[in-house]
Amino acid sequence: MANLWVRKSLDKLVMETGDGEKGLKRTLGAANLVALGIGAIIGAGLFVRTAAAIAERAGPSVTLAFLVAGLGCAFAGLCYAEFAAMIPIAGSAYTYSYTTMGELAAWIIGWDLVLEYAVGAATVAIAWSEYLNKLLVDVLHVAPIPYEWRHSPFDAQFTDTAGVVHSGIINLPAVFILLMLTLILIRGTQESALLNALIVVTKVTIVILVIALGWGFMNPGNHTPYLPEAGTYTTSQGVTHAYGGIMGILGAAGVVFFAFIGFDAVSTAAQEAKNPAKDMPIGILGSLVVCTVLYVLFAHVLSGLAPVDFFRDPTRGGEASVAAAITTYMPGYAWLSKFVTVAILAGFSSVILVMLLGQSRVFYSMSRDGLVPPVFSEVHPKFQTPWKSNWIFFVVTGLFAAFVPGNIVGEMTSIGTLFAFMLVCAGVWILRVREPDRYRAFKTPMVPLVPILGIVVCGAMIYGLGWTNWLRLIVWLLIGFVIYFGYSAKHSVAAREASGRAPSP
Repeated sequence: MANLWVRKSLDKLVMETGDGEKGLKRTLGAANLVALGIGAIIGAGLFVRTAAAIAERAGPSVTLAFLVAGLGCAFAGLCYAEFAAMIPIAGSAYTYSYTTMGELAAWIIGWDLVLEYAVGAATVAIAWSEYLNKLLVDVLHVAPIPYEWRHSPFDAQFTDTAGVVHSGIINLPAVFILLMLTLILIRGTQESALLNALIVVTKVTIVILVIALGWGFMNPGNHTPYLPEAGTYTTSQGVTHAYGGIMGILGAAGVVFFAFIGFDAVSTAAQEAKNPAKDMPIGILGSLVVCTVLYVLFAHVLSGLAPVDFFRDPTRGGEASVAAAITTYMPGYAWLSKFVTVAILAGFSSVILVMLLGQSRVFYSMSRDGLVPPVFSEVHPKFQTPWKSNWIFFVVTGLFAAFVPGNIVGEMTSIGTLFAFMLVCAGVWILRVREPDRYRAFKTPMVPLVPILGIVVCGAMIYGLGWTNWLRLIVWLLIGFVIYFGYSAKHSVAAREASGRAPSP
């Protein structure tokens, strides 16, 4: 009988880290943490998912959706910070859940994180494909990649000027970038700190330039009505969403939530904060406030530049939306469109690399715990990287990127991450009750109020994403349960140690 509730010992986790990690120097102040958070937050979501939220969910009221998403992240981030300060390892929601709610919850989180990392990487790869085509046409002035070879077979059909109808077959550029970055990960090449810093500065510069220069080109008519009347919108895949009204805002919040993925990187720096009790809330909330303000202003300008129909049309603003809007509605700023295209391609590449790396780390830990096969923790004899795991996830991400539309994989990523955040919030509350006297370098304020609010706000965004996404999440979790009860429960290291049995080979 599987021991579904066996938990990892916090004391054992601390011992496993050794003196080196426990002795991390506390050198980061509040300002350092805010800068770290801004760099981690601003990424692919803003430049791609914002237009999708405008087109399919909320129109110009997408700005309110960013406020809701930022609020949910604030509550979840405070809970993440407490765990990161208590568990002094490069952990994740998977590890946190294992120590608080037991093995089954940890498995659910680990399996769920595939949606955040692997499917998230596929989402960004699809966006990379859109901007690559924009680069070829508008910057290099060469022929575009044929429509058939850069779209999913489930994307909308395209009718060219000659009246010929084109249907997608496979998104080859998306698969290509995933392959290149997988090869880089296998070789173990790390990003240059200087290059990463330049990409961060470039991303922030893009956001500020679009806000500052685009403000004067906004058409007030595009913001009328600001909150569209509640109704529905059917996508090119035949999926009907709530559009406008409160449900439209909640649905849009779930969509643009993708733009906040990565903020929890601040919480992982808890062990290096000079004064965690003071600096962590400033770092988390400060970076979220700065990014949310920039996001709201960016979304306000983008929705003011072009009408909703522009973002719904795949031949106009439905792809590479930011660059397309600048080209069409900001005459004289072709240079900005080109700059955005080149910079976003570089930024997207960095994001994909980090997501693929994060995915391999989670499954490496799960493999060491016996919950997934040993192949996921096998390291290359020369490069010392989990190369087989990297190849397996290239196949997984490649299939999603090649054959599933970007809006679907983007929403799968959002709902999976929101669900993980809800479990982290619950975990903090549970551990406060179970081990109230344990030392915490940072304590989430107002427990259980903050965890409850985190669960409620993230749950509201899941609700807003609609039944099609609930169904996808349920099916994904059911597949995970089959794997858990068919393999993981029988090979669990923690369960066997708890029962006194030797680990399964």
